[in-house]
Amino acid sequence: MARHVDDPELAFRMARAIVSDIALYNADKVAEGVKNDNIFDLLAEELQEGREHFAERVADSITNRDQLFDRAIVDVMIKQAGKIESKIW
Repeated sequence: MARHVDDPELAFRMARAIVSDIALYNADKVAEGVKNDNIFDLLAEELQEGREHFAERVADSITNRDQLFDRAIVDVMIKQAGKIESKIW
């Protein structure tokens, strides 16, 4: 069994890496989702799978564990998509 990450900073870096992979392998969906303001609908399955992978690897004892993954989505996927033309910005 894999060791659980119990350092919040390492956990956040892991979350960012997972979300980066999702964005990389689904670049067309990210662009379409930002453009049409439905990114969470288009990537629901991928994000859920990423969230589950994150939860399996990170200790339950980390405060705000779920929020770390959400913050990684915003930092990696949403902020970097700012250059995509969209009616939401």
